[in-house]
Amino acid sequence: MEKRLAGKVAVVTGASSGIGEASALALAAEGAHIVASARRVDRLQDLQKKIEMKGGDCLSVECDVQEEMQCRKLIQEAEAKHHQIDILVNNAGVMLLSPVIEADTNDWRRMINTNVLGLMYCVHAALPGMVKRKSGHIVNISSVAGRTARPNIGGYNASKWAVNGFSEALRQEVHMDGIRVTLIEPGVVRTELREHITNERIREDHEQWAASMTQLESEDIAEAIVYAVTAPQRANINEILIRPTDQQG
Repeated sequence: MEKRLAGKVAVVTGASSGIGEASALALAAEGAHIVASARRVDRLQDLQKKIEMKGGDCLSVECDVQEEMQCRKLIQEAEAKHHQIDILVNNAGVMLLSPVIEADTNDWRRMINTNVLGLMYCVHAALPGMVKRKSGHIVNISSVAGRTARPNIGGYNASKWAVNGFSEALRQEVHMDGIRVTLIEPGVVRTELREHITNERIREDHEQWAASMTQLESEDIAEAIVYAVTAPQRANINEILIRPTDQQG
């Protein structure tokens, strides 16, 4: 039985752990050629070995999406090897929570540069090839925080609301070029994302809140991505909001 993504090329950012790693594995299992990127080269190499041991194909590219030229290099390397990009999964992101009054503004800057500009840089670099081929699928990983607001996560809210707005505007621009855009908005997922919160009190509070529910696993989000990109070309799954069953907001 032919795999659903046989011959397709998928670029995944933030692929060294969590949702990015799970997505690369899931897309590879469906036959896609993977171009995996992240800052942590050792973890990318481990991912590449996992994919290749299962008979898949993976190219590892070191990339910090905060740097526009690195994003362009990522897309160039993918196109140089495979001559096309069919799927772009913009997953790289950070979540640095704090009350506004206590915020380290460097954390704000890092979230905007990574969550928003990094995503936009990758789209900007990949889009010309997709438009030329009249084909492509862009998957942007946002968050429940992109459609709701809560105290102590204002900076993160701002970054993810930006992703949501950009994604819908992009969809409206490129739909006549045969390009699909999907926004994925996970709720609480068991990943290392919370470990990087620099405000100790907020990190502890957020960990306790997450522990109060049965969290999603990275594989749950990867399955949602596979569902979206394997839908018939006539169907653009615009948006998937996925929360743990026992997460209220």
